[in-house]
Amino acid sequence: MDVTRQTTHITGCGSCTLKCLNFEVHKNHKDHETQGLSKKLLVVRRGKPFKLTLIFENVWNPDSVSLVLEVCLEGLPQRVPVLSCDQLSDPLSGPWSAKIYPGDILSRSVTIYMCSPVTAPVAQYDLTVLTETRQNRSSYKVKPFVLLFNPWLKADPVYMQLDVDKEEYIKNDHGVVYMGTNLNVITRPWSFGQYEAGVLEACLKLLQVSPHHLSNKYKDYRRRRDPVYVSRVLCAMVNCNDDLGIIKGKWQGSWKDGVRPTDWSGSAEILHSWVSSNCSPVSYGQCWVFASVLCTVMRVLGIPSRVVTIYNAAHDTDATLEIEEFYTSKGEKLNMSNDSIWNFHVWVECWMRRPDLGAEFDGWQVVDPTPQERSNGMFVCGPCPVAAIQQKRFDVQYDAAFIYASVDAEVIRVIVHDRLQVERMVDTESVGKLIYTKKVGSDNPENLTQAYKGKKRDKQAATVRGTSRRGRPSLEVSLKIDGMVSVGESIHVSVTITNHSSSPRILMEHVNAQMKEYNKGPKQCFWKTSRKVHMQPHQVLTLQDQISPSEYESALAGDNTVNLAVVIKDVWTEERVLATQEFNISSPQIIIEIEGENRIQMNRKHKAHVSFINIFTKALSPVLLTVTGSGLLEEKQEASMLHLMPGKKIKKNLYIMASSPGTKLLVATVLHSHYYIVAKSFYKVSVIPA
Repeated sequence: MDVTRQTTHITGCGSCTLKCLNFEVHKNHKDHETQGLSKKLLVVRRGKPFKLTLIFENVWNPDSVSLVLEVCLEGLPQRVPVLSCDQLSDPLSGPWSAKIYPGDILSRSVTIYMCSPVTAPVAQYDLTVLTETRQNRSSYKVKPFVLLFNPWLKADPVYMQLDVDKEEYIKNDHGVVYMGTNLNVITRPWSFGQYEAGVLEACLKLLQVSPHHLSNKYKDYRRRRDPVYVSRVLCAMVNCNDDLGIIKGKWQGSWKDGVRPTDWSGSAEILHSWVSSNCSPVSYGQCWVFASVLCTVMRVLGIPSRVVTIYNAAHDTDATLEIEEFYTSKGEKLNMSNDSIWNFHVWVECWMRRPDLGAEFDGWQVVDPTPQERSNGMFVCGPCPVAAIQQKRFDVQYDAAFIYASVDAEVIRVIVHDRLQVERMVDTESVGKLIYTKKVGSDNPENLTQAYKGKKRDKQAATVRGTSRRGRPSLEVSLKIDGMVSVGESIHVSVTITNHSSSPRILMEHVNAQMKEYNKGPKQCFWKTSRKVHMQPHQVLTLQDQISPSEYESALAGDNTVNLAVVIKDVWTEERVLATQEFNISSPQIIIEIEGENRIQMNRKHKAHVSFINIFTKALSPVLLTVTGSGLLEEKQEASMLHLMPGKKIKKNLYIMASSPGTKLLVATVLHSHYYIVAKSFYKVSVIPA
């Protein structure tokens, strides 16, 4: 077999014996925009002809020997007679077709262009060549090939018009995930890895082990022509809650029996682990891991996709489109609600037409693989048109009401005193404050908020106002954090109070700060202050507070998110007003340097230096610096110190070497006490051929 040309040698008998078949892999992959997806299989897109060259032992005469190509999906064969050009039907509306290249008749080498209908199921197909004469029939089973959706073809429901969009949402194997809070957006790189060996095969296997396929493979194959159906199947299969899915989610507890969700930086390693463990779930993932892996699988199979982050995303468990939050009269947030608001949540948008809904709902569709609520009995969400969310069309398939609540639910904040509700405030602005995805051709964010909400929102509003709901509001309070806070800096808090009444007032101010993780309720208070305030009629007064690093460092955990709240109480009337704000404290940086900057040559060693300076006010005891890099390092590199004093440095020198071109990631992590992540940094490396 000519490995370079992917020529398959076969044997048979008959008056015209087929010697070999050349899949013309290089040309076909270039023509079908599938370069790099597989080194073993021919990968083509539906509705577009692909080239096959048949070589016979002797001259093929079409008058005495007819050719038939048979494509088969697990016992579902389709015969495709090889015809001349003038006999060929329309490949877009007709069945599979195959035509002889002009000039190849009466030759030992015959070139055939084969084409699937644009509605063909996405799958791996077996291929058999049949030669038939009046006396006998010979069959030659050759290697299988893979058929994908075709966003380059206008007739395909996943068609995208602009080449730059297809480059970004299909071919780009590197992206970013936005995390943190809307006040301090954190950009984290992610390697989708669709060109890594074995990834295509893992994505195809995902379809083959789905409950839909295992229960009725023939029905599943018929429905795989529809990207709406395929995206819903894939969404359910990325989590493992109902099936042999890829990832097991976990949001609290120990990670000792798996991998911390924050340790993942690419999809390929997760997919490889799932396949090698015979479809056992990979531990563990959270929303950005689920979404990024789903984005990889969608892009591989030909559905344009992108990762989207929603800041202040509501999880509406009771389908009321309202989220209740409870606070004490001194501003401490309580864990009293089944509903929650995540500081950020990540899902996927995929691009397709929706003939089942109508042209107004074509375009981007939300699919959310994070297992939160069941849809039709399974942990799956979407696809739901973004246009339906903007129009509040809750009747539109799938899960429109749940997705709408995620981006636009109302927040009901309740002040509780002596187990009684003493104040109730409604916030219509906080949820879905900011919605981001990666820009085409750039790592900068694109703001999608208007696409979901239909109007522009202040993407960096740092002020949250509270007003009394007892009739006409007479008291108003706003809470503001000055600037973006980094570890080692003080937190500057401004509380502005407005007295709308014509009477003087005596007020009590209570400010409370609690740490929380991005998707959970708050922890115990780590800082609070109170003071008495005298106000004149119609006065506006701004109060300043400061939280020093020594007051919050010992409480840092997770992604360093703080829930801050202020309650203002009128001493005479007992009227109370609440304002809240959540923000994240940026982690310290790990310095990663590579000799020769960020472009390296394949198969050559390059020296790298990784270092971290302790900017905390206390020693880190012990501290561990780790460096990993898929495609750059064979194993994890580590450096440790028993005590890293304030201002001192820990450093690791190492060598990296890449065996394949493309974008790779070096990931450095500093852990304190072998558990708490103090800092994590990423470094993109561009690998070029030597």
